[in-house]
Amino acid sequence: MRTESPTLIRLEDYRPSDHLIDTVALDVRLHPRETRIVATLALRPNPDGRANTPLVLDGDDLTLTRLSLDGEILDPAAYSATALALTVHEPPRKPFTLAIETRIDPTANTKLMGLYRSSGVYCTQCEADGFRRITYFLDRPDVMSVYTTRIEADADEAPVLLGNGNLTEAGPAGPGRHYAIWHDPHPKPAYLFALVGGRLDRVTRAFTTMDGRPVSLAVYVEPGKSDRAAYALDAIARSMTWDEEAFGRAYDLDVFNVVAVSDFNMGAMENKGLNIFNDKYVLASPDTATDADYAAIERIIAHEYFHNWSGNRVTCRDWFQLCLKEGLTVFRDQEFSSDMRSRAVHRIGEVRTLRARQFPEDAGPLAHPVRPRAYAEINNFYTATVYEKGAEIVRMLRTLIGPHVFRAGMDRYFAENDGRAATVEDFLAAFAAETGHDLSAFAKWYERPGTPTVSVEGDYDAAARTYRLRFSQRLANAEDSPPLVIPIALGLVGERGPIAASCERVSEGVFVLDRTSDEIVFTDVAERPVLSLFRGFSAPVRIDMASSDADRLTLLAHDTDAFNRWQAAQNIALRLIVERTRANASLTEETDPAAQAFIEALATFLDAEASSDPAFAALVLGIPSEGDVAGDLGSNVDPDAIHRARKILRRQIGRGLGPRLETLRAAMADWADAPFDPGAVSAGRRALRNAALDLIAASNGERGVELATAELADTTNMTDRLAALSVLASIPGTARETALHAFGLRYADEPLVLDKWFAIQAMIPEDGTIERIERLQRHPAFAITNPNRVRSLIGSFAMANPTQFARPDGAGFRLLADAVQTTDRTNPQLAARLLTAFGSWRMWEPVRRSQAKATLGEIASGTGLSRDVADILARTLGDG
Repeated sequence: MRTESPTLIRLEDYRPSDHLIDTVALDVRLHPRETRIVATLALRPNPDGRANTPLVLDGDDLTLTRLSLDGEILDPAAYSATALALTVHEPPRKPFTLAIETRIDPTANTKLMGLYRSSGVYCTQCEADGFRRITYFLDRPDVMSVYTTRIEADADEAPVLLGNGNLTEAGPAGPGRHYAIWHDPHPKPAYLFALVGGRLDRVTRAFTTMDGRPVSLAVYVEPGKSDRAAYALDAIARSMTWDEEAFGRAYDLDVFNVVAVSDFNMGAMENKGLNIFNDKYVLASPDTATDADYAAIERIIAHEYFHNWSGNRVTCRDWFQLCLKEGLTVFRDQEFSSDMRSRAVHRIGEVRTLRARQFPEDAGPLAHPVRPRAYAEINNFYTATVYEKGAEIVRMLRTLIGPHVFRAGMDRYFAENDGRAATVEDFLAAFAAETGHDLSAFAKWYERPGTPTVSVEGDYDAAARTYRLRFSQRLANAEDSPPLVIPIALGLVGERGPIAASCERVSEGVFVLDRTSDEIVFTDVAERPVLSLFRGFSAPVRIDMASSDADRLTLLAHDTDAFNRWQAAQNIALRLIVERTRANASLTEETDPAAQAFIEALATFLDAEASSDPAFAALVLGIPSEGDVAGDLGSNVDPDAIHRARKILRRQIGRGLGPRLETLRAAMADWADAPFDPGAVSAGRRALRNAALDLIAASNGERGVELATAELADTTNMTDRLAALSVLASIPGTARETALHAFGLRYADEPLVLDKWFAIQAMIPEDGTIERIERLQRHPAFAITNPNRVRSLIGSFAMANPTQFARPDGAGFRLLADAVQTTDRTNPQLAARLLTAFGSWRMWEPVRRSQAKATLGEIASGTGLSRDVADILARTLGDG
């Protein structure tokens, strides 16, 4: 494991590689303990690089067994080889061929980077720098090569052999062995290399692209699980059709393969023609997967497929440009999911994710620009900032220039950069060429860390019938920097609905704030308006604007923008929870007039709209999370006080809406006997039904236990079963323990379902949860070496149970520290991601803050920390 102090890599130091690799011929002979790889590289000096330099190839934990140049064994004095690098001191100054033979142990590769075995299946993960664990190479994204891969294996152990590109040849390779040769005609960087070998089942279907190419689609899964791959296979076909229609992008190979494996550090990987997936994002059946699982499978299948153009055909020049492929592709998968489901509901989900993951990241010690200027360990920059905030920047660009010009800019970007390793500047240049506008000011979004705050003040002059708005923007630690370009979608709402008014500075409902402060005036405003601001969440900002609950209720009732209707309800609930959190010691169960008005407004909303859009109604009933409240408080946070305040409001809402919630549950159950449908309509009905159950249980535990117990006994789908189990887990008593025990026995042979079982228990906000987790770590289904198991139990505890993770006695911090130190010895990526749970430690009140700092210091004092963990620790502690 690499434990040396990481060297800081800076964007400003980028220079092209001194050598290029035109073609790569790999001969991989698979063996559980001693896999042999022969890599034959066709190299040449790069005319844009430095002349007469040594050839330095990257490695990681490699053993070199043979090296030849142009067919001749190289004199040992002509090169030096270590586990981390191979250097040819004086390479030819003309094109030459280098043949490198290495041997590796896939079974011992617990880092799950490079080539490893997962449940007997050989597979690879090479992004960001895993290929160097297979062979010595120029392992950087701007070195693009055409690959041909010969894979040989024991025919019984690995009857399926898959690689990038198209299958060109296959056959026997001696007694008991066979081979397959795969050729990818499209140049690609090493991080997109993949191979798979193992005993796998598959499901297939045919697809024909818009330009007439027949493509064979296949999903490979563990034997006996092919019946759970149908939804993923269908999602592939829908993704391909959508990308043709929305972006004009057709697929470019004869096959598209997806392989599901059970040990995987990430969600999935977009290797050219051979996507490798964490099996939780492929396998689904009504009895094992929730509606959220089906939606995630659809989204992530689409995301990885869309990378074929935004990531593969056009890749990133260096890892500083990671947002160019990830942020853009997240935007594309968000648009796909919005078209497949409810656009409004999906947009709310996107923003909830952004606020839950990226806003805290921007506010803490791990904050960084969407395009970082420097990094020590690139694996630690696969973050919400790069992905989700990167997507929001693309969305703002489309808002600013309009959808038609945006599409033209995308077409230009793909055409001008096909087969190239591009930069953010290349991306923006395509849109500048289409619009004729200078986008350098907009580009500042890629450079500035932190979440901007936009302050707004409004004055209505009834006599003049004008409404004047004053805007200002600020960004912490960037007071002297030029302002950002912020698109603000807005409208005016009155007691009967939208107010027609005009403003010359507003075009297509959007005002662009590109100064530190500015003002606009609406004319011919017939009544006092309520401002509907940042409609559709048109920019990733915080809003500072005085607003009354009466105004928010007007928006909830009459706004035409679904996002801001939901946001209005959130804002009322957030204010109530924050005020009660601050009142902590004097907090009572009494429903005050403000809460009562909110509950009555929710009742009116449900009566009018629950039946027509149950998914949206379920979201409106969901009050802000404990994390949302902590983010609003910003400092001196007491998780216990937040939990109490939020619990009381939920109880009051459940009590006030009790009869309606019972009626809704009955109404939404009308289709319970119909065949399971994972589509948006049926999923929305289940969402509302389960939101009602949750609030009923919050106000009446006895009734909640009764309903949830019956649901567990009667339901035939995992969505309702898990919702019922979650309700029971929140209510101490015999019913909870009985239900948890029965669920664990029922799904003892279903690892992905047991992940949900682990997670539910890890999130119980009670004093005994740490002891419960310690018992579950001894459960036969839990394995500290499996990322899914660790994320479900330890990750859920640290990320989603603030009262127990941030206990004043520090016990929660110590539990996570133990897990980090244990996993760091075998899987540094996983350990580093767990450690990010400390990212908000500075916002806690002094006792918890002191405990967190001490725990971080204890981890830092350990020996042999991986580069991944050392980097996160250094940034988290900072000047702490």
